[in-house]
This record gives sequence, C-alpha cells and structure tokens, in this order.
Amino acid sequence: MKIIKRSGAEVIFDSSKIVIAVSKANAEVSEKNRLTNEQIMKISENIEHICAEMNRSLNVEEIQDLVENQIMGMRAFEVARKYITYRYQRALVRKSNSTDGKIMSLIECSNEEVKQENSNKNPTVNSVQRDYMAGEVSKDITKRMLLPKDIVEAHEQGIIHFHDADYFAQHMHNCDLVNLEDMLQNGTVISGTLIEKPHSFSTACNIATQIIAQVASSQYGGQSISLTHLAPFVQISRERIKKSVEEELKCIGVDISDDNVNSIVEKRLHDEINKGVQTIQYQVVTLMTTNGQAPFVTVFMYLNEAKNEQEKKDLALIIEEVLKQRHQGVKNEEGVWITPAFPKLIYVLEEDNISEGTPYYYLTELAAKCTAKRMVPDYISEKKMLELKVDKNGEGHCYTCMGCRSFLTPYVDENGKPKYYGRFNQGVVTINLVDVALSSGKDIKKFWKIFDERLELCYRALMCRHNRLKGTLSDAAPILWQNGAIARLKKGEKIDKLLYGGYSTISLGYAGLYECVKYMTGKSHTDSEATPFAIDVMEYMNAACRRWKAKENIDFSLYGTPLESTTYEFAKCLQKRFGIIEGVTDKNYITNSYHVHVMEPIDAFSKLAFEAKFQALSPGGAISYVEVPNMQNNIEAVLAVIKFIYDNIVYAELNTKSDYCQVCGYDGEIQIVTDDDGKLIWECPHCKNHDQSKMNVARRTCGYIGTQFWNQGRTQEIKDRVMHL
Repeated sequence: MKIIKRSGAEVIFDSSKIVIAVSKANAEVSEKNRLTNEQIMKISENIEHICAEMNRSLNVEEIQDLVENQIMGMRAFEVARKYITYRYQRALVRKSNSTDGKIMSLIECSNEEVKQENSNKNPTVNSVQRDYMAGEVSKDITKRMLLPKDIVEAHEQGIIHFHDADYFAQHMHNCDLVNLEDMLQNGTVISGTLIEKPHSFSTACNIATQIIAQVASSQYGGQSISLTHLAPFVQISRERIKKSVEEELKCIGVDISDDNVNSIVEKRLHDEINKGVQTIQYQVVTLMTTNGQAPFVTVFMYLNEAKNEQEKKDLALIIEEVLKQRHQGVKNEEGVWITPAFPKLIYVLEEDNISEGTPYYYLTELAAKCTAKRMVPDYISEKKMLELKVDKNGEGHCYTCMGCRSFLTPYVDENGKPKYYGRFNQGVVTINLVDVALSSGKDIKKFWKIFDERLELCYRALMCRHNRLKGTLSDAAPILWQNGAIARLKKGEKIDKLLYGGYSTISLGYAGLYECVKYMTGKSHTDSEATPFAIDVMEYMNAACRRWKAKENIDFSLYGTPLESTTYEFAKCLQKRFGIIEGVTDKNYITNSYHVHVMEPIDAFSKLAFEAKFQALSPGGAISYVEVPNMQNNIEAVLAVIKFIYDNIVYAELNTKSDYCQVCGYDGEIQIVTDDDGKLIWECPHCKNHDQSKMNVARRTCGYIGTQFWNQGRTQEIKDRVMHL
C-alpha cells in the first residue's frame, strides 16, 4: 500500500509515522487527557485498514484528516487540538515556498502525480521536466496572485476545475483551427524567416509541419489543419512534373502519346504525394515542441471542402495516402509497426462516400480498415453537422473540431461569409456536476440553488481566463497573431478584437452527468424516467452560457470536458468530502461529460443514438465512442457503425486495442491487473512483463490516443470498460 506525499512522490505507507505524530501531540497535553499507547496503536491500525479499503493511494492531507477524525473518535479533544495546531503550523511553513519540493521531485522523477498527468508526455525527458517545472511555478503564481481565493479553493476542493493553470501565468490561449490556406497561399514568417508560397506538394507538406510545430509551441491546447488546404499544391506539382517529363522526352528525342505522358506524370505525382504525407506523419511523431511532447494536431479530411471537382479528386488522393500510411503505423525502437498517438485523424462522412456505389466509398472502406487496426480516423457526420451547426443566416456548416473535441460556434464575418479557420478557444473551466448533486442532499430546490452558485463561480473563473488574454500583444506569438495561423495583426497590436463578438469561444465544461443523475434520481440517465432530468441539467447550463454571452459579447459555449487526470482528482475530492456512495463515488473516476457509464451494458447503436441528443446540447464540443474488440476481420461491422454515425450523431469514434510487448513480441491486448500493493498495473498476458518502458500500449482516453500510461483513476476506468459490439 502506498501514499502520495505533498511533492507528488509516491512512497510505501508507514503506519509508524502516524504513531509518532499522534504521540508527539499526546505528550503536549496533561496526563489525564492523554491517549493510552493501546489507543494510539488502534488509531494507526484503523487508518491503515481504511486506506487499504479505499483501493487507491491516498495523499498526506487525506491521511491527516483521518488521524484527526480518529483522535476525536477517541474523545481525546485536547490531543486533537494539539495535532491540528501542529498541522496548521507546518502548513504555514510550506506556504512560504510551495514549489521547491514539487520541482525537486520532478527532477528526480519521483513525482507520481505528474508522471501520470499526461498520457502523451514522458516525464523522464529533460524537455518535459522543464515544461513541468515551469508549470509548477505558473500554478503557484496563479493560486497566490492571479485568481480570487474562492476560485482557488473551489478548484482545490474539486468543486470546479480551472484547466491548464500550469500555463495561466502566460498570456496563452487554448486551441484553434490553423488557417493553413492563408499561410500557404499568401506566405508566412517562421522564426524571422519569410516563407513564400510553395511550388510543390512536398514542399507544402514540409512547411505545414513547421507551422504545426510553431503553433504547438505558442499555445497549450490542440490544433487542427485541413488536408483541403494542401490539395491545390497537387495540381501545381502535376504541372511541374509534366513540364519536366516533356523536357526529358524532348532531350532524349522520344515522342510518345499524351496518354503515356500523363501516365508517367501521375506515377511520379503519386510518389510525391506519398513522400509528402510521410513527411507530415513522421515529422509530427518525431517533433518535440517546447512543452516536451509531439504536437497535439488533428488532420481533417473533408471532400466537400474542395473548391472544384479537380481539387476534390486530388484531395481524395491525399486522403487515400494518409489512410494507407496510418494503417501501416510507425516503427517502434524494435522495428515493429505500432499505433502512433498523433496526428489524430478525422474523416467526414458525406453523400459521396457513405454508400456503396458512391464515388468515394472506397475511401470509407479504407478508413474502416484503418480504424479497426489503428483506432483512427474518427468520424464526423456532414449530415448531422449541417442540421446542428447553423449560422445567423440560417445556413448549416461542417467543419473540424480544435484538437480532440472542442468545436467553434457558427460565425459569419463582416462580409456575410462563414469563417472557421483562424479562430480559437480562449480556455475552459469545468463544473463538477456530481458535487452539485451531493451537496444538495437530494433536495431538488437546494440542487438548483447550489447549481446557480457554482455556475456563477464558473462564470467568474472564465472571465479571469478572458481577462488574462485581454491586452495581449500580437508580439507574444507572431506565428499565431501576425503571420496567419490565426490572424494578420500588426506588430504591437493587441488581440482584443478577436476575443469578442463570437470570433473566438470560451468554454464551460461539465463532468459527471451520469453520477449526478444517479444520485438525484436513483437511476442511470439512460433510464427513460431519469433522462428528462439529465436534459434539464444540460439545458440549464446552456441557458447560463446564453446569459453570459448577452452580457459580455463573448461566445460562451457548453463543452463536454475530456477529463484525463482530472477524473481521478474529482473522484478523490468527492470521496474525501462525501465518503463512499454506491454507484456515485465508489470508483476512482467519474464519467466524462454526458457519456453512458463505462460499466453499463449497452449496444453500440443504442449508445450512439442516446448520446446524440446530448451532443446536440454540447455546442462547444463533444465526442462519443463505442468500445469494440479486434475488428480487423469484421470490417463490415465497422462499416455498419460508420453508417449509423452518419445518420445519427455529429462526432464519434471506435475504440479498438493496439498493443505490443517488447519483451516477448506479443501483439494482443495488454491487460490491467492489481499488484501486491493494490495498485493497478499493466501486464503482458503472455510473458507477465510489467515494465511499462518495454511495452507499447495505445488507449483512447479523452477523444485522443494516449501512449504514456495513466493515473490510477483513469486506469481503473479503462479496466472497467464494457464492450459495446
């Protein structure tokens, strides 16, 4: 059994430390008020038993709370008072410098919480440690100087989550849709160097990867690019190659038919597309940004985004090559093909590719094969987006999310034209719906009153995010604000005009709808008797966003939060404040956004149909998934799910398994087991290897794929998932 120290380091539970601490407090009171040695030992034993029953590593603060409760349970109030006083004095000492211990534990790689904070960061690498060290300083400054005390306390108690406090000290935004078209067509500047319009597809791909890396280093969230913006360069390469072929033939005195010339041209063009796509895939995987990880980038594949039929055909060539290369995967250190985490791929389902006999159905079949093996692409339904993403002119639009699920709201510029690329999200604050419910004690009037109070807290926290960006000069991130990724502002110009009027969004996140409804109604939100309450909760949050938008002229938008490490943090806080409540706080995680609970038996089609109504109520972003076994020999079933997505839901994915053990070569599913300390660990079922550095595990956690493992809460959630197909 282990505990987590304040520095984040994980150590073996030592009951003798409890005995020593209580004995010190005991020695400071009069003899008649003292505990006996037997009572002190009993306190230690009780706490050890409670910790073992919790089935997770408790932190020092939680154990000290238990000590207080146990002392008072013995009615030794004088001893308890001395213990509390000592604890308070130590807290004051720690507050004088709250970051040193955490930073040292980062450097020594003993900070268990940080090691499992981000499933795509390796905490032993210097660049990651540097980012985490800076993050600890930022969090300290944020808590002590930049945020109101009640918001900090609400965050620490798990009432809300103020996302990305490790970057808040800087004037940085969350995520965006990169205007790659503008940057490629009109040129850009990277690190002070002018980059002009490329003269070939391969060069355009190379420039795109440099843009991706620069953008990733200037913000903290995800970014998305569209392959459509690369498609025009296929024709440029085609013309260049044709001219070259004709010159070669003329040089050697050979005269062949136009058809044969075109055949040679297309073959060389395909070779260039292959190399260009390979550049994007391998550059993204191998690049390391200033925050110590590969760029968190999504690649959007939407045929109807093309401006003409020729561009559409060329776009199809690029999409086909992307899917083929992703299906193959990338090689690990052992030379084995494995599943990479990035780039994330999104494939749009549309009239021209959804049914057999349509012109581009072959691409959908290829996408299905890729999903079955590599978990991507994910799928967006053009049909459903056009229904739900409607602008003020009454026109529907289909466009990509920013990163893994954050969607912009429909927007029309001053010329009456829709605009998506070059827009961004200012940041996220998430409300813990489970805490709202538990705080109400099932009193429905009290529930809505507390809900209002918590929403007001979120509103003020979101305005802190907005005001932190307000006044930011374009010089802070030239690639974003001056050189086209988001805007073409002048040097020294403030970004303020981009924060208002719907150009950018700011997100009210939410988590734990299932547990909230379960506590208040006694039923899952999938139950027809409980669903209306779940819908009411969603509509209540949307109404709050509309009020705030009208007041501030800022696009507040409801967002289905992709909890990663926070799912565990919320669960721990709920257990600490409310204890273990069956079906509500008895897991070390809470459910992401509106999702059906991971343990609830439900088939894939029913799950997607049910969750579709909640996606419609999450305009700021949402994604649904179905958990499936190895589907590589059942592509027809994958296609059936894909077609269902097209007709029923905006955005969904299939979670397959893609693992490899470097010790024995096993390429099936790596399993999660419990070790002797009660900790969940990963184990190869073939050779029993437990060394995470010698296995490749890829799992979907928050809409994107993680490959660096997860904290205990998320690991339990992954273990608990049931199959939907």
